[in-house]
Amino acid sequence: MSDRVTNTGYDEWLDALAAGEGFYLASPEGHGSLPPRRVCPHSGSTDLSEEPLPDVGAVETFTVVHVAPPSFAGEAPYVTAVADFGPVRITGVLVDVEPADDEIPLGLEVEADVETHGADDERVVVLRPA
Repeated sequence: MSDRVTNTGYDEWLDALAAGEGFYLASPEGHGSLPPRRVCPHSGSTDLSEEPLPDVGAVETFTVVHVAPPSFAGEAPYVTAVADFGPVRITGVLVDVEPADDEIPLGLEVEADVETHGADDERVVVLRPA
């Protein structure tokens, strides 16, 4: 395992994702996980490698947030979704869609990116229709 893999934190992962260089950590057994991580949560392996994140994922589930935490209150309603990117699943704010409770199609193809949201301009993962 390289020093970069063992030292990559969430902020560094967000930087890479924002730069179009998203990645995940792969174990020799084929499991994927996201940083920060030193051990595969499935196999316990410490031999992790950095692999390119697939360009497109598919929405598996979502929820429409109507009552947001204080720092995101001005953005409600918004959609939080979980998308399958092959070896990993990524949770993010689904943008460029109307947040109707039943109009987000499961399987919608999305790309992962980073934007600032909320009253504090917090960096968050966003999922945008591909």
